[in-house]
Amino acid sequence: MNQPLNRSLAVPLTHWGVIRARGADAAKFLHGQLTQDVLQLGRSQARLAGYCSAKGRLLASFLLWKPADDEVLLACHGSVLESTLKRLSMFVMRAQCKLDDATAEVAVLGVTGDLASNETEGLPVWGKRDDAEGCWIRLPEVDGVARAWRVTSVGPAAAVDPAALMAWRQLEIDSGIVMIEAATVDQFVPQMLNFELIGAVNFQKGCYPGQEVVARSQYRGTTKRRTFLFACDAPVAAGQEVFHSADPEQPAGLVAGAAQADDSMSYRALIEVKLAALEGGSLHLGAIDGALLKPCPLPYEVLGAEPL
Repeated sequence: MNQPLNRSLAVPLTHWGVIRARGADAAKFLHGQLTQDVLQLGRSQARLAGYCSAKGRLLASFLLWKPADDEVLLACHGSVLESTLKRLSMFVMRAQCKLDDATAEVAVLGVTGDLASNETEGLPVWGKRDDAEGCWIRLPEVDGVARAWRVTSVGPAAAVDPAALMAWRQLEIDSGIVMIEAATVDQFVPQMLNFELIGAVNFQKGCYPGQEVVARSQYRGTTKRRTFLFACDAPVAAGQEVFHSADPEQPAGLVAGAAQADDSMSYRALIEVKLAALEGGSLHLGAIDGALLKPCPLPYEVLGAEPL
């Protein structure tokens, strides 16, 4: 890792936004909309969750936590916040729950290194600790680098160090956790993005939009596409198609998220790909004569599949 990841950082996460759900029915309402069990979400926890269409395709994904018993904050990619807030609001109806955009009121910083490990000492992964200014949320380590979110009320605008933000975004991609953004809305069933492997789907909870599709994919073992980590020497962006060397006509997958590596002009990408395309040949960006995609290890195992 380059210098930015070898020291403690506190980076404003300008690509994230925050939706606030507040009211006596906030948790109950979200429980009926998301892939996660929100009713059992404790004040000392954070959880990943997806928001699906009726066809089981992800419209948004979140990191969510409770700052109070009657309040849930949902952090999502800023590019999908407005459309997601509008859609969720359509279904509130008589529930005692008010939804609003809290991005201007909630500051989210990505923290790495000793600062992250010291402030979240004793917390499990996805554990949360409140204090007088806000909370700390411990995230999974990536390549031995401790990570956390520091959430506070918005204060004076902090300068954003481009190199530090680039390093943080590479860690987000290398974590193997995809966040839905505008270019990937309505493209993936949760299992295509390994959501059940990273704890973003609860199969014991009640109904939510798309639940039958998600459950069928899980229990019938019908998932034939998964997400893997790749490096590329050309610019990569979410929503780009990838092609297999043996099939120039049909895309073999789709870029779910990407970031420029902090130590070079190379890129890192999480790419949803047909499992059959991993059995031989090579994967390329945009066309079979496009830039080569080089497999990298994920921090968790995808059962039944190995990258090229």
